[in-house]
Amino acid sequence: MRDKTIAILENRSGEQLADLVRKYGGTPFSAPALAEVPDIDPVLIAQMIKDWQSDPPNFFIFQTGVGVKALFATTDSLNISAQFSQILATSIVAVRGPKPTAALRSRHVRIDLSASEPYTTIEVLAALDTHSLAGQLVIVQRYGDTNWELQKALAAREARVIEMATYRWSLPENTQPMVAMMDALDADAIDMVCFTSASQVHNLFVVAEQLARTASLQAGLNRSMVASIGPVCSKALAVFGIQVDVEPNPPKLGPFIHAINHKFT
Repeated sequence: MRDKTIAILENRSGEQLADLVRKYGGTPFSAPALAEVPDIDPVLIAQMIKDWQSDPPNFFIFQTGVGVKALFATTDSLNISAQFSQILATSIVAVRGPKPTAALRSRHVRIDLSASEPYTTIEVLAALDTHSLAGQLVIVQRYGDTNWELQKALAAREARVIEMATYRWSLPENTQPMVAMMDALDADAIDMVCFTSASQVHNLFVVAEQLARTASLQAGLNRSMVASIGPVCSKALAVFGIQVDVEPNPPKLGPFIHAINHKFT
């Protein structure tokens, strides 16, 4: 990607991505399209854990490492982490990918079911296939937004589902970098745009719609190249008529950058 300008919409790992772009000779263009806003209610968490001590859930599904860390930070502040760990020990714990796995293992939580790559809802449900969920209480740690595909699938399996909020996704307070990226796309000054979540796609088009720039954004993205971290993100891009040029396998940051660099060689 030498001498190429690579737009990065990532926030939390944005600087890490930018460093990798520079390593391969590219120029990063930062346009964060997503903010993580804490959305955890300590009073509700305390009540849930109190209720679960007498009526333990059958399953927990953890979808993000950020969410796991936020949850345990809350139980730490309430001095109820030991009780929560005991509840988890009596339940079947399922995880969506390596980040929640690492966060749970750091808390010595036993993991019973793990989704395989590329760690989408399909793989989560496949991991649960060996268990009957009818009438079972399933706690789902929310993935920024409600994962309606997962919720509907669990309901279809007759599970009793409770969603546990830890954080939510939002537009960044400052959307000007996204607008600047649209300007650069209009001027054909961006060689590739990197999307690392479906929510980045939705937020970018929300801003474009507010500015009456949806058509020009679609055209600009399709004139440049587009990199998607994985199938969920690619599906979101397809909804807006955007062609994906790069999608790594597995959907991880290292392979993502390698695939982007390979595209330019």
